[in-house]
Amino acid sequence: MMKEEKNVEFRLVNDAEMPPVVITMNDNDEVKVVLNAEHRIWLSLNRKTIGGSAEALYEKIDTLLTAFLTECRSEELYD
Repeated sequence: MMKEEKNVEFRLVNDAEMPPVVITMNDNDEVKVVLNAEHRIWLSLNRKTIGGSAEALYEKIDTLLTAFLTECRSEELYD
């Protein structure tokens, strides 16, 4: 079975009020990444750290999901 590849929407903004990077959702409930050119020097200096953080981010999301599913299963067994 082939894994369906999902596209990530990228947006480039120039907004002094926004942080350098935002991971959010688009109108179709898909992943959208917003890069803020207002912080281009900071983004450039930290590009390798930002790119390398994907694995750590995945691990944190996995831990969060495992805890949630464990709690759901415990409640299911209790009922």
